[in-house]
Amino acid sequence: MREVFQQELAEVQERLVEIATLVETSIDNATRAFNESNVSLAEAVIADDSKIDEAAIALDELAIAILARQQPVARDLRIVVSALRISASLERMGDMSEHIAQLARYRFPDKVVPKSLRTTFAELGHLDVQIARKLTQLLRTEDVRIAEEIRNDDDRIDALHLSVFDKVLGETWKGAAVDTVDATLASRYHERFADHAVSIAKKVQYLATGDWVAAEL
Repeated sequence: MREVFQQELAEVQERLVEIATLVETSIDNATRAFNESNVSLAEAVIADDSKIDEAAIALDELAIAILARQQPVARDLRIVVSALRISASLERMGDMSEHIAQLARYRFPDKVVPKSLRTTFAELGHLDVQIARKLTQLLRTEDVRIAEEIRNDDDRIDALHLSVFDKVLGETWKGAAVDTVDATLASRYHERFADHAVSIAKKVQYLATGDWVAAEL
């Protein structure tokens, strides 16, 4: 029974990596669709979000079944419970990707944000994709150094997010009301995507070291 239990725990980890990989693809395509005004990519992201949702539900069902059958304790219990919470965060990351893609589709054939903000959003997209790739690697390896890298990348995203607000609220902003709304929403989606990644990184770091990161996420 112990061997079966360890196999089930390994399957939980494998499924988390699979979902993270789907999220990685989703945010990559979403940011490309957003920055390039590529409606085909945007529609692909929106259509594929259900795959992330279904994978997360399947993982949750597996985790609940493990809790019912195996009644794990100590670290094993923390692994299963953390998997449920990580799965929820990954699903939300997929939603953020979908929201970014929806903005691209709504504004097609125009680009979502004015020219003055495109460099900022290109950097936001680059950092989110970078974080998604690191998160997949973190879930695969539990290398806590990657968790710290994700937190550092999130700090950069937070700074860019604030710069967007400074821009659209500044006296020199010439954008229309719809530009202000789109830029604000898009910036928030990028920032929340990274926040969920940091939340996951914090949980993995705790599982790997036993130390809870007290810093605000």
